[in-house]
Amino acid sequence: MEFEAKIIDGSEPVQSEFQALWPIKRFPLLVAGERLVFEATSIIEYLDILYPETYRLIPEDPLAAAEVRMWDRFFDNYVSYPQGRLVFAALGREADDGGAKWKAALDTAYALLDRRMEGQEWVAADRFSMADCAAAPFLLYADWSHPIGSRFGHLWAYRQRLLARPSYARALDEARPYRAGFPLGAPVGRD
Repeated sequence: MEFEAKIIDGSEPVQSEFQALWPIKRFPLLVAGERLVFEATSIIEYLDILYPETYRLIPEDPLAAAEVRMWDRFFDNYVSYPQGRLVFAALGREADDGGAKWKAALDTAYALLDRRMEGQEWVAADRFSMADCAAAPFLLYADWSHPIGSRFGHLWAYRQRLLARPSYARALDEARPYRAGFPLGAPVGRD
């Protein structure tokens, strides 16, 4: 499908246009004619409905779809949330105890995911899905904030498969100029 991507970099007039469209000022945001669709999960669901002839990121089987949605929420709540707290602590927006609480939360999530990924390629429904779309950026930033490392080998291998997906590799390449803006510092020479 064709689309026009816009980078929300805080510059004008981009920032004012974005705020006029979506006063919450959070992304991603899909503008489809007069319709605004916000949040990645909702955008994926919307596109799955609108383009049923394309690869479905949410399986048609209701139980498989529930599993995909469950793991999508897992990555948001148990990987992205503690990772975000580490960033907020680094920015002085949260008490900084060295991030011990949030690193422990990530270690718990990493261990669970490591067990989950043993012997399976994708996290849910035996195929690439919306849950993997959630996993890709959340594991990227989580690893940058609190490294996954070799102690979670199955999770690390899953992360590498996500990085190798052509659509995600493209998104990473397009975002490379903005990596320096990551508050904890992006690793050099790897994603």
